[in-house]
Amino acid sequence: MATEEVIDSGEKRLNELGYKQELRREMTLFKTLAISFSTMTLFTGITPLFGSSLLYAGPASLVWGWVVVTFFTWFVGIAMAEICSSFPTTGSLYFWAAHLAGPKWGPFASWCCAWLESIGLIFGIGTQAYAGTQTLQSIILLCTGTNKGGGYFTPRGVFLAIYIGLTLIWAFLNTFALEVIAFLDLISLYWQVIGGTVIVIMLPLVAKTTQSASFVFTHFEMGSDSTGISSKAYAVILSFLVSQYSLYGYDAAAHLTEETKGADKNGPIAILSSIGIISVFGWAYILALTFSIQNFSYLYDPSNETAGANAVAQILYDAFHGRYHNSAGAIVLLFIIWGSFFFGGLSITTSAARVVYALSRDKGVPFSSIWRKIHPKHKVPSNAVWLCAGICILIGIPLLKVNEIFTAITSVCTIGWVGGYAVPIFARMVMSEKNFNPGPFYLGKFSRPICLVAFLWICYTCSVFLLPTIYPITWSSFNYAPVALGVCLGLIMLWWILDARKWFKGPVRNIDNLNGKVFKAGFNMKI
Repeated sequence: MATEEVIDSGEKRLNELGYKQELRREMTLFKTLAISFSTMTLFTGITPLFGSSLLYAGPASLVWGWVVVTFFTWFVGIAMAEICSSFPTTGSLYFWAAHLAGPKWGPFASWCCAWLESIGLIFGIGTQAYAGTQTLQSIILLCTGTNKGGGYFTPRGVFLAIYIGLTLIWAFLNTFALEVIAFLDLISLYWQVIGGTVIVIMLPLVAKTTQSASFVFTHFEMGSDSTGISSKAYAVILSFLVSQYSLYGYDAAAHLTEETKGADKNGPIAILSSIGIISVFGWAYILALTFSIQNFSYLYDPSNETAGANAVAQILYDAFHGRYHNSAGAIVLLFIIWGSFFFGGLSITTSAARVVYALSRDKGVPFSSIWRKIHPKHKVPSNAVWLCAGICILIGIPLLKVNEIFTAITSVCTIGWVGGYAVPIFARMVMSEKNFNPGPFYLGKFSRPICLVAFLWICYTCSVFLLPTIYPITWSSFNYAPVALGVCLGLIMLWWILDARKWFKGPVRNIDNLNGKVFKAGFNMKI
């Protein structure tokens, strides 16, 4: 007598939602957590924006800003974990939006969410490539003698070449080495936890002097001379940007749910665990850096050892050079930080390709038939990977001329990525409870208030990333994010009004029945 094959709970739920299993389901909870944590990463959000955020209003605003942002991030993460448990599909956010918004508004909600998420993730690859290149720039400078000792500071052309090189490496690995990626993401978890622990403990111990607790936790200092901002409230708002930029990306676990065992349970666990780990380690990293500052104003001096280009690199250099009279220790720690950017870019490329693949599968991208193809041997959405890499390279080309390009890239990334969270969360908040089919992780009566707080926080976050960051506003200091985002979203909405609304219906099922049973989605509708 034949034994009945046991179907994975995540695959069973996927079938119930109208999709057949196409991707290889081999990732465990630990591997999924590793990829999710790698996408958030310990260093990649804090390191590039630490210096500017510290300059706006001093250490106290920066340190306590992390606590405030972490508090509200938990609301967003918990709301998303509940939805992920109910909809464990690789389309994740835009699939959630379509089904939670119902038959009438589902296609439009799905369209908005999918494109916001795609924009955020693709620009997210750019943020990792840029900040990773900037860190490598500091490593090269210190290795060749520092800015004061005639060291090599990479010019714009070389900087762009490194940026492109990182993007191509991530695309290559995502095309031909899924097993290697899973292994590297596993290493990434240990790399960041162990490396982060080493930096957090070692840096204050190595520094010859450390700042007082009153300086770190209570000192408020405006950087009006450098930023041109005289309003204290405005300076505090901008000092929070480093935390708001760092604390997202936990939805990466949701993008991999079609490849994760028991995804209806393990997806939510990975989301919440990632937030918990990064909350603790991120604050510890900020405290270690702030306590170890030797000379506040010298961090931004263009004639200092790191050419005033990287405040974190200067803090590390001051600590090790002050103690050991060489920069070897600073270089080692910078390499640990650079590794975090490398792993983060690799994971974000994985997530971006999955979203583009899922949207192409539902015919929501021009030339969808190309981007939804799966590599016949490696079973990965290879064409979608290279599309994301190509766009990332294109948005990096202005590096040759524009000074504030990183501000624009990080702003568009954050608004698109976090803005994508808002659509399904809002739909979950306003839908009738009887139409929601909960998974193992269910909030019950607490769902609506949690979703409300999460939605309002996301709206605030998206708003502040559109603000000017330096005054007076000139062509070189202008935050181009509103222009870039406005053009992208304007074209997408125009496409919807003129054409897409006539044929785009949101997620398209690729199975109609199994064993004679018609499968319904997560809300009651006619199919």
